Parts: sequence; C-alpha cells; structure tokens
Amino acid sequence: MSMKERLFMPIPALGAATLAAVLDAGSMEGAARALHITPSAVSQRIRALEDEVGRVLLVRTKPLRPTAEAHAVVRFARQVALLEHDAAVELGQGAGPVALPLAVNADSLATWFLAPLARLSARHPVVFDLHRDDQDFTAGMLEDGTVTGAVTSRAVPVGGCRVQPLGVLRYEAVATPAFVGTWLPGAGGGGADPADSAALAEALTRAPLIDFDRRDDLQTRWLASRGVDPALPPRHRVPASHDFAEATVRGLGWALLPTLQSADHLADGRLVRLGGAPVDVPLYWQQWNLRSALLDAVAVEVVAEGRRVLAV
Repeated sequence: MSMKERLFMPIPALGAATLAAVLDAGSMEGAARALHITPSAVSQRIRALEDEVGRVLLVRTKPLRPTAEAHAVVRFARQVALLEHDAAVELGQGAGPVALPLAVNADSLATWFLAPLARLSARHPVVFDLHRDDQDFTAGMLEDGTVTGAVTSRAVPVGGCRVQPLGVLRYEAVATPAFVGTWLPGAGGGGADPADSAALAEALTRAPLIDFDRRDDLQTRWLASRGVDPALPPRHRVPASHDFAEATVRGLGWALLPTLQSADHLADGRLVRLGGAPVDVPLYWQQWNLRSALLDAVAVEVVAEGRRVLAV
C-alpha cells in the first residue's frame, strides 16, 4: 500500500484517545494510570496507531514530545470525546463530566474568566483543564490540539476555528504614592499630564518597574510611547497575575495593571495613575469549528461575560 493511500485510512479512535492521554500525562506510565491499563498496553496502542497512520507521532524522550503530525490526531481525539459526550447527554445516558481544555491569558484568568466557567459547571457535567499563557500565544494551543477554545489576541481565525470579539482589556500605568514620592516626584498628581514631563521621563529611566515575565512587553511599550529607552530601568519579574498586582500595591515598582484589577486600589488611594495613554489589548474568543452543544454553551457564556466587563 502506498503512503498516499495510507493517508486516507480511518484514524483509530482508541489509539488517538490514548495518544492524547499520553501527551496530557507526559508519560506512558501517567497515561496508563489515567486509562486504567498497563504501560505496556499504552505503548502497544501507540505503536499500532503509528502503524495505522504511517507516521511517527511521539518523540520518545523524557518528557515525551509530539511530532508535528501528532497534532491532527490529538485534535481528532478531543473532538471525538466531545461529540461522544454531547451524544450521551442527548440520549439521556447520564454522561459523566467531560474534561474541556481551554487556554486563557493570566490577567483574564485573574479578573473575569472564572465567573462564566462557574456558571457553566453548575449547569453542565464538565471539568475545565485551564492552560495559562500570554494572549499572543494561546492560539497556538488551538493549532496543536492542546485546547478546544482560547482567549487570544489573534483576530484571524486559526485553521478549523471560529472567532468572536470579546472586548478590550485596558491597562494603566500605576504605582503607590510612596513609590511615586521616592522615584517619580510629580507623577500621579493633578494638573498637566505627568507623562509629558521631561523630568518624569528622566526619572523613569531609573525607577524600578515590574514585568510579568520576559515576554511581557506592556511596560516596554508604555515607556517607548513616553520617549523613554526601555533598556534603562531595572526590572522585577513576577510571573503570576495576582502576585504581580500585589507586588505593585506593595511598592516593589510601577507597572501597567488591568483597570479591572486596579480600580479598587485607585479608589482607596493605595495606587495612583502615572498618566499617559492606557494600553489596550483587544481580546477574542476562538474555538474549534465543531458543532458541539457543550462547546457552544461555553462560547455563549464566555463571550457574554467578556462583552459585559471589558472595554469596547
């Protein structure tokens, strides 16, 4: 049989589900525990699947890694599991909870994303497997089959997906009054916008700032818009959204916080605005273009919540 003919052979659903379990667990042993079979049986299923599709699907290193060809098989496995769950519910068979992997950026997770998931879990037999990454990278998890839906900054649909706008996550530069008094005299007060002050621009080259991680460019973008060389200020890195905000409130440095996160602190005076234009990050909901009652219910709740709380 030629390779071309092999490409059109059906993908064994059991083997595909086993491959997804291996990648979720990170090992044959972990998948065996999840599937209640032996590691040897897991290995046999994977080899049979690779023989069937005519492709190597796992790089057998520690941890195990998928090949590029594995992504399509994993997407297939997750879609089959979702459709099986929908069918069982429709037939009144009392389906148990289905695991739904979703990707979301840290600031959305910390501010608004959990509310719609809580409403969904109260009405549907579902458990959520959340994957957190920067909004510029979550769409990649849709492409490789890791997740079924994602909050992303990508407006163009991923192949095989559909997209809906959520709104804008707005960020403002803020710091504590004490930090401003020490490092940025004149910022955060009344009168002219302090971001237009040459003295403030010079002070910003020395004032410590806080980045989420090395991929966080919000503070860099804000500095560049003020005419400040972003390479000059010292930088803390605090890679958790709640802790990032807490570090700002405790005066570790200045940072751009989502207005959803900073509003109460600004109202009670624990934080002050540094001025300058806010940084707006448009967000979108992307999900597989699969007619699934559960996945559509997730989209309805997430999109409605996003449009309710995010700026337009």
